[in-house]
Formats: sequence, C-alpha cells, structure tokens
Amino acid sequence: MARLRERYQKDIAPALAKEFGIKNPMAIPRLDKIVVNMGMGEAVANAKVLDTAVEELRSIAGQKPVITKAKKSIASFKLRQGMPIGVMVTLRGERMYEFFDRLVSIALPRVRDFRGVSPKAFDGRGNYTIGVREQLIFPEIDFNKVDKLRGMNISIVTTARNDDQARSLLKGLGMPFRQ
Repeated sequence: MARLRERYQKDIAPALAKEFGIKNPMAIPRLDKIVVNMGMGEAVANAKVLDTAVEELRSIAGQKPVITKAKKSIASFKLRQGMPIGVMVTLRGERMYEFFDRLVSIALPRVRDFRGVSPKAFDGRGNYTIGVREQLIFPEIDFNKVDKLRGMNISIVTTARNDDQARSLLKGLGMPFRQ
C-alpha cells in the first residue's frame, strides 16, 4: 500500500471527519483522480513531437498516456478537427497516491524560487489545478535526453463538497500552500 494512502486512512481522514463534523465515513473528502495533461501546440506542424512527449509522460506517471485530438477546427492556428495536439494520463488508486507523494515531496521543491503553490487555484467544487512550467522537476526525466522544455497541467480531483474541505484535505496530504 502507498505510504500516503496509509497516512490518509490512519491520520488525515479521522481529522477531517472531526474538523467538518462528518459522521458518514464515505462522506469524508478523499482524492478521486489526478489528470496530467501536456498541450502540444507545435504538434500541428510536426507530429513527431508527440512521441517524445508520450515517453516523458509515461516515465513521469508510470502509465501509458493517451494522445488527445482537436475537438474543432481553428483556421488561424492551422488546426483541423481530429489532429493530435496533446497527451494526457488519468491516474487513480495506488498510482495516484504514488504520483501525488512524489509531486509534493520531490518535484515541487525542485522548482526554482519555490515559495509554495497558490491557495486560490480551486474551482469552487473542491478540485485543484497546478501548472508546471518544465518537466525537468521530476527526477524520472533524464536532463541530457530532453530536447525541449514542456509544461503540463496537473488537475487533482477530490470528492470534497467545497474548496474549504479540499484545502484541508490537500494540506493534510502535504501540499505546500503559500502563506
């Protein structure tokens, strides 16, 4: 069992139930899934760029990503409907807890001039999204093999009813929020 999941079940879940007065154990906020997305605008001109992005995301997430396609055509971007423009992976269960643990304990502290993540990036329904500027903060990426810096969006989906519950959950799991 993942180290973070064990800590959640033993320490964090009872503390959240007590803090918000939740009697039903199924109503206690928990992580549902984590979605990691890399938008590749340059894939319109060169489709080979997606291959390296797929490999990098596979090594970061530990799971094979899917290639996302454009939903509609946009002439000014020379984009046709159905063209591949990004890669994404959805993590659940053990892989999700392992990824979250690596994100908060290893990757985020490696960001240059890191003072914590914004506490305002919640969507109103208890979900949190972080934008990462470069993939090099993850130790799985070999610095010498990187041809181009790529950013990614990391969306953390919780079962919390509101932002306060989600903020308490993520703070308990170790998310370094800015003061």
